[in-house]
Amino acid sequence: MSNFTFRRAARENVGLLIGLAGGTGSGKTYSAMRLAHGIAGDKPFAVIATEAGRAKHYADKFVFDHGDLHPPFRPDAYAEAIKAADDAGYPVIVVDSVSHVWAGDGGVLDWQEEELTRMAGDDWKKREACKMAAWIKPKMGHKQMVQKLLQVRATVILCFRAEEKIEMVREDGRMKIVPKQGPTGLHGWMPVCEKNLPFELTCSFLLTADAPGYPKPIKLQEQHRALFPLDKHISEQSGQLVAQWAAGTTTAPASPPAD
Repeated sequence: MSNFTFRRAARENVGLLIGLAGGTGSGKTYSAMRLAHGIAGDKPFAVIATEAGRAKHYADKFVFDHGDLHPPFRPDAYAEAIKAADDAGYPVIVVDSVSHVWAGDGGVLDWQEEELTRMAGDDWKKREACKMAAWIKPKMGHKQMVQKLLQVRATVILCFRAEEKIEMVREDGRMKIVPKQGPTGLHGWMPVCEKNLPFELTCSFLLTADAPGYPKPIKLQEQHRALFPLDKHISEQSGQLVAQWAAGTTTAPASPPAD
């Protein structure tokens, strides 16, 4: 007889993964801080920083403990730092930014290049043949990082850089440059990350410089829509509602969060 058992499902103390992507002037870091403060309440939250201490610019507005993550930005370094914060009991962990694990010094793209050089050296014909094989270790390392993220008890807010991308398309028989389209982008702005990561999270948003702090959904499921009104800044009140939902509160908010 199997020892596998079932019990009635209930939402209780759920750890959430929230992604905020944006370029310069989009309010990405400030929105992450506001959200973290709303979730953590009177408790300090943790900030894992790769942006040369820029998160400290907000030290007079929010109570948080800061730790610098240095190159090489390998996936296991991120996983180790996040686990350390989780083990320390922080209710919220802000990572600013997680884009470095993909495109930073020693990140996945650099790791793939290192693997390719190890396999093929300067033999360009061999390098072409080894390109796919050189992705195996970096992609596995990234996958393991994501799997560890899913086990974290704290709420984790991942900040991503976003870059403006363009592409060539044919219209009426002529080639034309247009903003790049994609499931994670808006008007050509794309998060700098592995393409599937925003969809691994509980919810994820793009922020733009023309409307700083206003969330534009990449992934937003029905049960979370009331927590992030699209006509309001991401705020401390959004964080409070997120914390209530994660703790298992079943009552709907009486009114949407105010700015």
